[in-house]
Amino acid sequence: MDMEPDAVVRQRLSSQLLREPGAPSPEAALQNLLAVQAQEFPYARWSLAQRVSRSVDPPVTAADIEGAVADGRILRTHILRPTWHFVHRDDLRWLLAISAPRLEQANASTYRRTGIDAATAAGSAQVLARAVADGNHLTREGLAEKLRGAGFAAKGLELAYLIMHAEISGVLVSGTPVRSSGGALKQTYALFDERVPGSPETVPTRDEALAELARRYFTSRGPATVKDCADWSGLTVTDVRRGLELTLAAHPEALAQTVTDVVVLYYSAGAATVEAHAQPGNDVLSEAGPRMDLIQCYDEYIMGYSATRHYMGGGAPAFPFEGQPMHVVLLDGRMAGSWRHTLLPGRCELDIRLANSADRPGSPLAAAVQEAVDRYGAFTGLPAVRVHYGAKLEGHT
Repeated sequence: MDMEPDAVVRQRLSSQLLREPGAPSPEAALQNLLAVQAQEFPYARWSLAQRVSRSVDPPVTAADIEGAVADGRILRTHILRPTWHFVHRDDLRWLLAISAPRLEQANASTYRRTGIDAATAAGSAQVLARAVADGNHLTREGLAEKLRGAGFAAKGLELAYLIMHAEISGVLVSGTPVRSSGGALKQTYALFDERVPGSPETVPTRDEALAELARRYFTSRGPATVKDCADWSGLTVTDVRRGLELTLAAHPEALAQTVTDVVVLYYSAGAATVEAHAQPGNDVLSEAGPRMDLIQCYDEYIMGYSATRHYMGGGAPAFPFEGQPMHVVLLDGRMAGSWRHTLLPGRCELDIRLANSADRPGSPLAAAVQEAVDRYGAFTGLPAVRVHYGAKLEGHT
């Protein structure tokens, strides 16, 4: 039986923990999703916090996420396609084992262009490993200094790919961030084996890892297709099909499937049970009035899909046009506008621009906007206020 688009949206919101019951902690939210794209660090923190249950009191804040990154419960590294992702420390070793060969293949042309051959990569990795050993976490600039001292040019693209190669090789991973002179957090790097539990000998087999990736992907992002998973993970369609086959054989009760537009979508069997109670006349999944979610433009609700991203009703991520915000406003799970924050001393300004002008004072939509603003303010730990179309409040810089 075909699944209606509204049902796909409802189930994705639930699978992705953007609806209650949510996760008990940011770490649990991350383990549910397996990996969360995180090149926009300030906004990626919110991607985790907004998936924690609203029943958690006090609410999760940006400082809580930063603390988890600082002590290594949550790690930030290049993996999957590759780009920056948050990964839980308990998942990184096995996920890297199946991701690394594809990452090296994707980076091969850049390695050649920058003169990074096997000897250069191995030699630089040894230098970097010694540099950060025994908890000596270093920034990118600190790593560059160590490499140059060992005779490497370590500039520009070459430096970036020497560091990325060390991440992919299981030599470096994120360390405790440090504050810049301007107050922004800066990434540092630590020795992989000092931050990630286990050892190469404890990594599951490739088949076991493929099965786990497939299970975690489809239960946290379903309904989704095999191609969605392949594009998200950077693995081949053949690998994803293999993982799915093994998961269905070992846990036939874990996943359900449906056919929509002649495409097979897989999702959590538990979600299928919930959806069965959400038929017309049954308000199990309904909420009073519209629901607005402010999500980052690289949120997993967007980046978790390729072939079926259209269900969210808009094109994202998109390059901002003429100063427009690039992050995404969802209204009942569908794209309805854009937003961004500006963090100032003593307050957080939110520029929220909606395609629909129905957010008149006192309207249900205006109430949904205010709820989203208040929730984001609680996350930042600052009073939050909505500003309109680039308007500046007094004291804005």
